[in-house]
Amino acid sequence: MSDVERSSTTRVIPPARPRKLAKVPFVELADGRLQGVVSSGSDIERVYVSSVAAGTYAYACSTNNNRPCGGARGGFCNHIGALINESVLQYGAERVARYLRVDLGESEAGAQAIRLTMSTTRPSPADSKAAASVFSRFLRHLAYLELASATAPLPEMQWFPPTRAVA
Repeated sequence: MSDVERSSTTRVIPPARPRKLAKVPFVELADGRLQGVVSSGSDIERVYVSSVAAGTYAYACSTNNNRPCGGARGGFCNHIGALINESVLQYGAERVARYLRVDLGESEAGAQAIRLTMSTTRPSPADSKAAASVFSRFLRHLAYLELASATAPLPEMQWFPPTRAVA
């Protein structure tokens, strides 16, 4: 059995570049969307759940209690802009552009080029039904930060079948 098979941990891919988590504490490429949680600039207790769909660039932005973002009328709001910027820091511009199916052509790959290319296609507002699941995943990730370091298995991860070496 290899060391990987005996380990209860997996290798974590480091971010493309270090990023500060205060403005955008959670960003992911999942469910066919770039999605995440963005802190409010005006209220420390408010966060926004923002997303952009791959291919169509349909966007959604609302508070954690499903109130629509006032800035997301007719185009991307500042929260979505911050989400795109941080996703490029986390995953790299090429990966984000490929996931969102953004054709940058000959332009230099970067957050600004990605946002500009998407905004020229006239994206439309999307249904924000995914906001609850995104926010729930964010809260689950926060709970892991509060755990003390340990090598013992986590009870919620015990549904994984044990790995056996084949003789």
